[in-house]
This record gives sequence, C-alpha cells and structure tokens, in this order.
Amino acid sequence: MPDLEAYNQLERHVLQAVEDIQSTQSESELDQLRVSLLGKKALVTHLIRSIRHLPSESRPVAGKSAAAAKSRIEQELQTKRVDLRIAARNRRLESEKVDVTLPGRECSRGGPHPLSRTMDRMLEIFSGIGFDIVVGPEIEDDYHNFEALNIPPEHPARAMQDTFYFNDQKLLRTHTSPVQIRYMENNSPPMRVVAPGRVYRCDSDITHSPMFHQLEGLVVDEHTTFADLKGVLEYFVQEFFEVDLNLRFRPSYFPFTEPSAEVDISCVFCEGSGCSVCKKSGWLEVLGCGMVHPALYQNVGIDGERFTGYAFGMGVERFTMLRYGVNDLRLFFRNDLELLRQFQW
Repeated sequence: MPDLEAYNQLERHVLQAVEDIQSTQSESELDQLRVSLLGKKALVTHLIRSIRHLPSESRPVAGKSAAAAKSRIEQELQTKRVDLRIAARNRRLESEKVDVTLPGRECSRGGPHPLSRTMDRMLEIFSGIGFDIVVGPEIEDDYHNFEALNIPPEHPARAMQDTFYFNDQKLLRTHTSPVQIRYMENNSPPMRVVAPGRVYRCDSDITHSPMFHQLEGLVVDEHTTFADLKGVLEYFVQEFFEVDLNLRFRPSYFPFTEPSAEVDISCVFCEGSGCSVCKKSGWLEVLGCGMVHPALYQNVGIDGERFTGYAFGMGVERFTMLRYGVNDLRLFFRNDLELLRQFQW
C-alpha cells in the first residue's frame, strides 16, 4: 500500500503528465494518454482508491493532493483537446479555401429537346393560319378512342392500333383523334383546331416507340373541300422544312375519313433524286389525311348535310428525324448528350 510520501510526489507526476499532454499531435493520441493517466490502472486512480488504507490523520492531505492532481490532468486534457480541434479545423479551412480571384467555371448551356423544337414549330405554323390548340386526356375510353371514330368492336382497324388496355373500357389513347371527337361534342362549327400530344402503342424498334407524339388537325365548316386540305398541308410542309418540296397524295384508307390519302414529300435528303433514305424512290411518307367521314358527324350531333370538314395527322418524331437527320427514333428518349448538345441555344 502507498504511504503519505507517494501522495507528496504527485506534483512531479502531474508535471510529466502535462508535458506528455502538450506533446500529443492528434485526438487519438490524446485519448490513449487519457487512459494511461486517468484509467483504472493509472497512478492517480490507484492513489485515490488507496486513501482509505492510510491513517485517519493523513487522509485529508492525501485526498487533497490526489484530487488536485486529477483535476489538473483533466483540465490539461480538455484544454489540449480544444486546441487540437481548432488546429484541425484551421487545417481543413486552409485546404478548402477558394481563391475568389480565379476565373469561374464555364457553365454548359442546355436547349430545348429536338422533339420540343419540332412541336413548337408545328404549333407556331398552324396557329399562324388560324388554328386553335386543344388537348385531351391520355387515358381514354373505348368509345372516344374507337367507336366514335367509326371503329366498332369488330372492325379490323383495331388490330392495327396495338393498344394498351387497362380494362374493357379504359386504355391509353392510340392517337389524338379522340381530342377532336371531344371538341366536336362540345363546340359548334365552324371549327379549326390542332390537337398535339403523347400517344401509346405496343411497338418498339428504330422507327417506332411505345410512346410517341402526334399532331392532328380538324377543320369543319360550310363548303370545306379537299382542295382546302391540300392547300393547308402544302403550306405547312413548305414552312416547316423551309425548302420547296413537292407533295404527292396517294389514295388510302382510314375509318374516320372518306376519301382518305397518304401524303408523301420529295425526299429532303436527295431532293427527289433517290437515296438510301427514300429507298431510291425520291419520296418520303409523312402523314395521313382525308375528308371527315359522315358517320362522325352523326356521333357528335353535327349536321353533316350542312357542314363538311377535313382532318390530318402526323408523327412529330417522324418530322423531327427528317428535319434534323436523326436515323434512330430511340435516340430521342435516351438522353444522349452528344445528340442533345447539337440543339443548345
């Protein structure tokens, strides 16, 4: 057991402890030193526990010496810990400081997606010649998507649509034609509208996507003729491509128009001379059109004897590919930066 002399020698132990504390370089070293100075096996701890074995008259002096030694060591440890943290923070700030006089980093600029550019251009052209822009729901019912457009349940044209069904009555619209039906149900002629938007079909390859964009137009008025339709489409094509192109109307079939036609334009790549894009024909198919079928007027409550009209529809992706020379439709949906950087402002 220690005697009173051991307690009298604590001052020398404290001085050495202070010197060791001041020489530490990190908090981990300081923690290890704290254990050796104040842990269960430390000298100060041993002396404090041994006070009860001293003569009663020596205990006050020994207790005072041991308590003072422990307090001094704890204070020195705390002070050193604060100093180490301040030094560590200063080193971090020094390493992270920013020279505000350096030139800033150049920010890369974005721009509208090519599909957005195309859609905006289309709407600008049609708005400029008096068309209103209308929209409708992407989740449609069977009636507006098919039956009201003269496509009854048994009609073979339904197989052409590759439709995403929710149930027997709800589906993802396969074209924007239902927007025209809804507009005719709630408005009276004359009407002159275009309906842009997303449409959905079960199809995917380099020229087809399960989700794509269409723009369809509708005009209903008295004395509207196929010649009016041809004039509008010729104007649109010339304005959109900004070059003189020839148009060719080929007889076709759509359930909601009669007569119907497919529209070809002279190839924008070879100017009609024949290339791999147009398969040496000199022509590219771009849209479908026709005079509104009389059955549609009956379905929406318009007098088909008094009014006539025409409709047309085109794929936005198709026109984008032709205008910007993109050969794979899927590139529009892959966030390909090499492609998109070409459309920066």
